[in-house]
Amino acid sequence: MEVGVPDQAWSRFCQALEQAGQVILSEKAPDTPLDRAEGFRYLSRLTREMLYSCVDNADPDFPRFHELDLVKIGADNPDNVYLSANIRGDRTYRITGTRGSIAYFSIGSKANRYAKDGTMASTGELSDTDLVVAPDGTVEIIASAEEQSGNWLPLAPDSTGLVVRQTFLDRETETPGEWHIEQIGGPAEPAPVTPEFLAKALQRAALSVHGTAATFAHWTGTFMTRPNELPDFGQDMFQRAGGDPEIFYLHGYWSLAPGEAWVIETDVPDCPYWNFQLDNWWMESLDHRRKITVNKHTAALDADGRLTIVVAERDPGVGNWIDTCGHSSGTALLRWLGAATHPIPKCRVVGLEDIR
Repeated sequence: MEVGVPDQAWSRFCQALEQAGQVILSEKAPDTPLDRAEGFRYLSRLTREMLYSCVDNADPDFPRFHELDLVKIGADNPDNVYLSANIRGDRTYRITGTRGSIAYFSIGSKANRYAKDGTMASTGELSDTDLVVAPDGTVEIIASAEEQSGNWLPLAPDSTGLVVRQTFLDRETETPGEWHIEQIGGPAEPAPVTPEFLAKALQRAALSVHGTAATFAHWTGTFMTRPNELPDFGQDMFQRAGGDPEIFYLHGYWSLAPGEAWVIETDVPDCPYWNFQLDNWWMESLDHRRKITVNKHTAALDADGRLTIVVAERDPGVGNWIDTCGHSSGTALLRWLGAATHPIPKCRVVGLEDIR
């Protein structure tokens, strides 16, 4: 992309977005009207998010936390409030806020390379295990390359962003914290926008849209090799893409004919939090207003303490029902957070009428 020519930069940005549409139209991707509509909506959500992140909220000298409220990336957790901010690894930042009453909090520094190779490596992590909270519920965290006393979040030379996870067990009774970030010793005023900045920012945004969509389409293709299972595909794959080191991820691909149900049975480890969620082919969690997730607080366990989940088009009246929301295929995720053991579920497909 030629730097310094905004009109050409915009034209090439639009052309790059058109190329990203090929991810939605790939041979492996489902071609039902619902899946296609959700696929292109997914690209529109990614485009909105990447434009905001790369253009309007890109200055590492004046970072702002941004809630990822509608964009859904890589099996986003319906129980989470996600916050992100752009930073640089050679700066020092003060993060202040309140812990709130949510079940789990973590913050990580990341080297986001979705636009290049589909990775988002962790460069530093701080979670509830080590977080020091003042008696009044407030928290101060310093993010920097050099170690600090108190709550310290390490940064690396290639750190580009921060990700905050605030996880609910019960949204009805718990409240998330409120967080603010500022650079220590930075300039007094932001620099004015320049043609060079805009050209590079539009290029980054387009590459990030395409790279993100392609990364998780590749994941789904991998999961499709073992349909209707929740195996351990290897945690390194998920950690390289920005996963929380405290979480053990069991991703899967499901496909059901009309009248079929996917039954998942597993032991439940002793851990602060776990959840199961159903996602579409693009790895977006399904409609949160419907019964698409269950967690440690909301699940009903069997008499022997085991967990039974039934994924189906309608409620069979047994187990913990998860609604397919009109889909016949998609992806799914079971998370064990902070567990010493990581049970692998037994899965089977049965007739919905035979479950009882």
